[in-house]
Amino acid sequence: MGNTVLLGSLLAVMSGMMNGSFTLPMRFLGRWEWENVWSLFIVFSCLLLPALILLAVAPQSWAILAHAPGHATWIAVGTGFAWGFGAILFGQSVSAIGISLANTLVLAISSALGSFVPMVLLGQTLSSPAGKKIVAGVAVELVGIAFCGLAGRRREQTIGIAGERGDLVGHARPLGVALLLATGSGVLSAVFNIGFALAKPITEYGRAAGLSEFSATNLIWWLMLAAGSIANLIFCGYLLLKNRSLAKFTQPGSARLYSLAAIMGVLWGGSIFVYGAAASRLGPLGPSIGWPLSLATGLLLANAIGIGLGEWRRVSRGTNNLMYTGIVVLLAAIVVLSRASY
Repeated sequence: MGNTVLLGSLLAVMSGMMNGSFTLPMRFLGRWEWENVWSLFIVFSCLLLPALILLAVAPQSWAILAHAPGHATWIAVGTGFAWGFGAILFGQSVSAIGISLANTLVLAISSALGSFVPMVLLGQTLSSPAGKKIVAGVAVELVGIAFCGLAGRRREQTIGIAGERGDLVGHARPLGVALLLATGSGVLSAVFNIGFALAKPITEYGRAAGLSEFSATNLIWWLMLAAGSIANLIFCGYLLLKNRSLAKFTQPGSARLYSLAAIMGVLWGGSIFVYGAAASRLGPLGPSIGWPLSLATGLLLANAIGIGLGEWRRVSRGTNNLMYTGIVVLLAAIVVLSRASY
C-alpha cells in the first residue's frame, strides 16, 4: 500500500510538472494569433492524443464505452463541456497577464474547489477530520490569492499592462479583466476534477469488462476532453473568421509554430492521463489529494518559468516579496489540503 501511494504521489508531481510548463511555448508563438495557437493545442491535447492512447493501450475501449453507465457518461460529457469554457478563459488569461500570475491564480482557485467539492460529493462531512483540513486549506488559499492579486496590481502600476511579454501570443489586458478571466477559469477547471470524481462508475464498468485501472480511467478522460474541445473549437473558429487569421496557418516558416503547438498539446494532454494514473493509486479520496499535489507542482514550476522569462524583472523588491509571500501561503494551503488523506 505504501509503495502504491508513493508511486501515486510521484505521478501527481509529474502531472503537475507537465501542467505547469505547457504554456511556455506560448512565449514563442507571437507570429500567430491566439486562436491559431489554441485551436491546434486543443486538437492535439483533447482529440488526437487521447484517441491514440486509447487505441494503444486498449483498442476495445470504444466498444466498452458504448455500454458504460448512462448517467456517468452524461456527467463526464456535461462537466467536460463546462470545463471547455474554463480552458478558453485560461488561455486568454495567460495572454492577458503572463504565465506566472495567470497560472498562480487559476491553479490556486482550481486546487481549492477541486479538492473541496469532490470531498463533499464522495460523502465526507465538513466536521470530519478530512473536512476540517480541506476547509482550512481553502481559507488559507484565499489569503494567498489575495497576496498574488495585490502583487499583480502593483506590477501593472509599475510596468504597465503589457509588462514583460516577449513574443507571447495574444494581447495584454487590464488586471481587472484578467482576474475575471482567471477566476472563471479556476472555477470551471475545478469542474474537470469534480466530473472525474462523479464519473467513477465508468471506471468500475471498464474494470469489470477486463480493462486495467489505467485504461478504465482513460474512458472518462476521453469523454471529458472530447466534450471540452467542442466549446474551444467553436470559439476559435469564430475568432479565425472574425480576425481573418485563418491564412496564418499557411504562412512561410509555420512548421516551427506547428511543432510548438503540438508540444503544448502533448504536455497538457499527457498531464491529464498521468494525473488519472496518480489518483487511482491514492485511495478513495484520490481526486481530493492528487489534485492539489499536482497543482502545487504546476504552480511552482509555472512561477519559476515566469520569473526566468523576466515577467517580474522591472518591479520593486516589495512587489516581488508580495508575490513570493502569496506563493508560500498557497503552498502551505496545498500542504493542508494534501494532509486530508491522513
